[in-house]
Amino acid sequence: MTVFNKLKKTAILAMVATVSTGMFATAAQAAWSPKKPVEFIIMAGTGGGADQIARLLQGLIEKKKLSPRPFIPINKPGGSGAEALRYLKDKAGDDHVVMVTLNSFYTTPIIQKGIGVDPSTFTPIGRMALDTFLLWVHTDRKDINDLDSYVKAVKSAGKNWKVGGTGSGQEDSILTAMMEKEFGYKVTYIPFPGGGTVAKNLIGKHIDSTVNNPAEQNEFYRAGQSKPLVQFTGERMAAYPDVPTAKELGVDIEYYMQRSINGPPGMSKEAQQWYINLFETLYRSEEWQKFCVEDGLDCTEWVAGDDLAAFHKAQIQRHKELIEAVGAAAITGE
Repeated sequence: MTVFNKLKKTAILAMVATVSTGMFATAAQAAWSPKKPVEFIIMAGTGGGADQIARLLQGLIEKKKLSPRPFIPINKPGGSGAEALRYLKDKAGDDHVVMVTLNSFYTTPIIQKGIGVDPSTFTPIGRMALDTFLLWVHTDRKDINDLDSYVKAVKSAGKNWKVGGTGSGQEDSILTAMMEKEFGYKVTYIPFPGGGTVAKNLIGKHIDSTVNNPAEQNEFYRAGQSKPLVQFTGERMAAYPDVPTAKELGVDIEYYMQRSINGPPGMSKEAQQWYINLFETLYRSEEWQKFCVEDGLDCTEWVAGDDLAAFHKAQIQRHKELIEAVGAAAITGE
């Protein structure tokens, strides 16, 4: 090959490389990604399960450099999640806000119809986990070591027995109402802005029991300050192999809380897909799966997009039926 031909070949290869690079650059520019910080809304207070999850995910996004712009966690616990739901609705069409949700995503719009929110209109992104519930008491309660002794103590105390939970009309109050109906007792339910505050009040003995999620109570459990009596799951979780399920004890109570990511109504398809890809990467990460096992979350199935929308639809109906079964007054305390 002559020097001229070598130069000609080099020039052609360089031109192809330049064109290819330009094509890839154009494709990359065409794909959506955040152009400003993303508001990461948490529909609960600080220290609770939703807050811990959001901040773990935010930290992983930063650590793994998965977003060109930062995610900013923002707590909006007011009105049992009504503040966050209304905020997300009012952000319709905004591609730079997403929310980590819990079951108040369903219950609060059902009970508080005046907020004018229909959760089925939000943009479904991905379900990160199904969170679980356990019944907890302080370890100083030597007279309570199982479900039977718990029920006996509650019936003896009556309305003097104080159960702490996150908000009114939310998951904790629903599960508390389910237990009241099952066991035929009445307690005094005390709402707090977040699960972390609930956990601290149990350890401070300002309340008598709680149905905290594992992530909210684990710090005190590992320190030997609280003890779980029963778990409201289909099977025993690996994190609590010695704690029986309610069903094992002949009690038909099984309840989970979804931990999913959703955007406002009218989010662009391109942005929705970008967030689906992002959170699926996080879901399948070693760090997230380890967290799920250690903190008793069910992370066995990734559900996203239209499948998550179908899941939401079914859960909205289920929670309507649950609220009708136990009564809205029993849940809200009104």
